[in-house]
Amino acid sequence: MEWGAHPGADGSTRFAIWAPDCAAMTLDLRDGDAVPMHRGDDGWHSVETTAPVGARYRFRLPDGMAVPDPASRRQDGGVHGWSVVTDPAAMSENREPRHGEWRGRAWEEAVIYECHAGVLGGFAAMAKRLPQLAELGITAVQLMPVAAFAGSRNWGYDGALPYAPAEDLGTPEELRALVDRAHDLGLMIYLDVVYNHFGPDGNFLGAYAKGFFDQSEDTPWGAAVAVDREPVARFFIDNARMWLAQYGFDGLRFDAVHAIADDEFLDAMGTELREAAGDRTVHLILENEANDPDRLDGPYDAQWNDDFHNAAHVILTGETDSYYEAFADNPTAHLARTLAEGFAYQGEAIAPGHTRGASSGHLPPTSFVNFLQNHDQVGNRAFGERLTLLTQHDRLKAATALLLLSPGIPMIFMGDETGSTSPFLFFTDFHDDLADAVREGRRREFAGFPAFSDPAARERIPDPNAPETFRRSIPEPGPDADEWRAFYARLLAIRHAEIVPRLRGATSLGSSVIAPGAVTAGWHLGDGARLQVLVNLGTGAIDTSSLIGTELFSHGDPHVGAGCTFTLDRP
Repeated sequence: MEWGAHPGADGSTRFAIWAPDCAAMTLDLRDGDAVPMHRGDDGWHSVETTAPVGARYRFRLPDGMAVPDPASRRQDGGVHGWSVVTDPAAMSENREPRHGEWRGRAWEEAVIYECHAGVLGGFAAMAKRLPQLAELGITAVQLMPVAAFAGSRNWGYDGALPYAPAEDLGTPEELRALVDRAHDLGLMIYLDVVYNHFGPDGNFLGAYAKGFFDQSEDTPWGAAVAVDREPVARFFIDNARMWLAQYGFDGLRFDAVHAIADDEFLDAMGTELREAAGDRTVHLILENEANDPDRLDGPYDAQWNDDFHNAAHVILTGETDSYYEAFADNPTAHLARTLAEGFAYQGEAIAPGHTRGASSGHLPPTSFVNFLQNHDQVGNRAFGERLTLLTQHDRLKAATALLLLSPGIPMIFMGDETGSTSPFLFFTDFHDDLADAVREGRRREFAGFPAFSDPAARERIPDPNAPETFRRSIPEPGPDADEWRAFYARLLAIRHAEIVPRLRGATSLGSSVIAPGAVTAGWHLGDGARLQVLVNLGTGAIDTSSLIGTELFSHGDPHVGAGCTFTLDRP
């Protein structure tokens, strides 16, 4: 790895930074002298000097501006503070593992629990929660991004230093201990990483490496990252390798790769990560608004399936504003197609002049991570309401059964398992002009919604920077938490006993719409069994005579109203 600080055994450290826009760079040591760096012809500046593990350092530009190491493994004082020399070998999984010969679990076994380490108390507090999740039947915990960001509160998608865990979440050692604890319990643990942009505060790459960004390609966050340049590509690929090898994460979820818009880079990164993993089982998951099935035929295991969520949400809530508008015409047909073929949009126009996706029916059901809620879908609502407040509980339970027993990989959002009614709000910790811009920008986002067309109505939207916004986002158990826990435990026990062992080799037998909000779908499982579901998320009566096989699970009575029945016809 070229970027960053690399300590040796003799108390010396080699420092390197790609700063092609600077004729000279200086290494500042907090407890030592300033050291001039050598500039190579390729824009790299490097120096090796006495600086033991724990030394505080930063880089100084010719104009006097001091910046943190963009590949800092640890910060002291936040993203504007000092970088800390850290020994990667001390964190490496190559050390004697305390959790035995853990090599991961099969992808078919994944039941993913998405969570934010900050609202759950940080890395150390999260480690104490893991036994409850394992007992429930969760097999994989997915952390929202943990890279260092400005301030003390953030979703994580405003990260500025991708290699350094945020100080307010815990130390690198506590993060590694969280990973170890997960493995002790048989849990996989994934990390959400952001390689498509940096946050608005604390990133200084543009001051010394304008070529890190491609000014000709725009994204919602500004110029795209120039991953076609070798130093930029290595910055991100080496970061991914660090999380997998040195922290021991079992997989990564790559945020919004459609904003990277470079399939060659994505394929090269995925291939290298698989080769580097050796005999370990690692899982690579995409968020890709483009619904690109080609990436799923390559090194990536699966993609977040927004289409499943959007169709189910419209049926459950009746909401058709914003991106739900594309599912408003026939949400039941869209839901049926996601159960049979993965994507609902496979090349059709999702908006005037804008098509989305391509044929995905050839992919196995496990290529799609399905969910009813996640950080985006809850937190990007003006008031962060959960489905427990937006639909009737019998319909939500029927949808939950559909999620957890269908062959797609299920993901739940923290608090779902306890019927939480706590909001999950968009929160940050910016200050001064940036705080004003984020607050007002957040409120402008909702100006197109009828409920917020009046500026006075938009004033009620919580201020992302207010500490209370963060505190309200802590998921408290709902009033019927025990009932929801038991419901999830029952469903997951059935999934692990009857469905997971048969998932490899599963193929779709198609789906059909029975009535508004009601669908049936079937799958030919790997051992020859046939799994069938009939779910009614609507309110009308339907014909249930099409079900065959032995009843595996039933909730409610889909014949007369909200309910879900699964059957299994064993070979």
